[in-house]
Amino acid sequence: MSDKKIGYQAWSWAFYDWGNSAFATVVMAGFFPVFFKEYWSAGAPVSLSTFRLGAANSSAGLLVALLAPALGAIADRGGARKKFLIFFALTGIAATASLYFIPQGEWLFAAFSYMLAMIGFMGGNIFYDSLIVTVSPRNRLDFVSSLGFSLGYLGGGLLFALNVLMVRNPEFFGLSSAGEAVKLSFAMAALWWGIFLVPLLLAVKEAKGLGRKGQNPVRKGFSDLAETFRHIKSLRPVYLFLIAYWLYIDGVDTIIVMAVDYGMSLGFPASSLMVALLITQFVGFPSAIAFGKLGERFGVLKALYGGLFIYCCVVVWGYFMDSAGEFYAMAIAIGLAQGGVQALSRSWFARLVPEEKAAQFFGFYNMLGKFAAVIGPLLMGLAGLVTGSPRTSILALLLLLGGGIIMLRYSSTAVASEGGERL
Repeated sequence: MSDKKIGYQAWSWAFYDWGNSAFATVVMAGFFPVFFKEYWSAGAPVSLSTFRLGAANSSAGLLVALLAPALGAIADRGGARKKFLIFFALTGIAATASLYFIPQGEWLFAAFSYMLAMIGFMGGNIFYDSLIVTVSPRNRLDFVSSLGFSLGYLGGGLLFALNVLMVRNPEFFGLSSAGEAVKLSFAMAALWWGIFLVPLLLAVKEAKGLGRKGQNPVRKGFSDLAETFRHIKSLRPVYLFLIAYWLYIDGVDTIIVMAVDYGMSLGFPASSLMVALLITQFVGFPSAIAFGKLGERFGVLKALYGGLFIYCCVVVWGYFMDSAGEFYAMAIAIGLAQGGVQALSRSWFARLVPEEKAAQFFGFYNMLGKFAAVIGPLLMGLAGLVTGSPRTSILALLLLLGGGIIMLRYSSTAVASEGGERL
């Protein structure tokens, strides 16, 4: 592979993000929460349907978070990152497609299918992320990581825009109702995800695993995991970066998951919030690419600091915001930084970890990602409860973002003291 150019494997890898982001945008962030309340949990109290949805999200996230490091270790030992990715992706695709067939009122079946789809989506991303060290030249990690996120924003955003049009004008598309349009959107997201899995399946070649002939990859994988747990504190740059990542990505993800709730608490209409979500998707496409270029030009850490600074400004701005127009502008700002922070975090971590153990280390990385948006909502809730103002609650996120920036600084200092990027 050329040291300067990225090849067909990198593009094929990146287009998987184009495909699976349809699930994240159309299903997770877009239609499922509303449809679950109004269709599958029809007649149930709002608080009960919220509990059911929250339990499904939490259960899937917790399961993947607990299994992620072990799965990564096993995949590294057996040379099976791609096989694990395909298994989880097909599970998610099938579960997403099944939502089309679940009748009204069957909230338990809907919640179960959604949980399986979430497990497929999140579990697959462990191995998708780890394959970046296989498909990208080392000096293009920032660009390739950003390429994946940017294509994800564009691919997910395009399908979501089409689906929103279908829901708003079902008769134009030959559909009987908005509800039928939403169910069809779930099936389309599954198809979209499946189609763009194919390039990765055909083009991406994985190196052989760490195991020797006759070794049990499962047993040896768990042994490797235990060894990593025992020595992770000695891997100072990785250890400090994981703390930094956990803090600042919690703040970033809290803004993502709480933005709609925050906007509603300020009295903004739901239609405005849906438009803001679309704005973030389409701004995220070019900005993720731009951050990749900034990382190559000025250094990945400087670009990452810049993205986190934008988020700090968004938090302060959110405190003073008082119109839907400002909410749109804030959506643009979030779109500018979101993909860049996610992409550069992934590429920086890929620099720090041994290539032959990438899935194992990305298991830890994704585990922390799954536990993100746990502390932030709690901080926001406590701040709002104590002060009686939702505006004050958003300022609590500065603790997470600021703490993450400080720990990122310590991590970069540790890398410099060890004489390079790779351990």
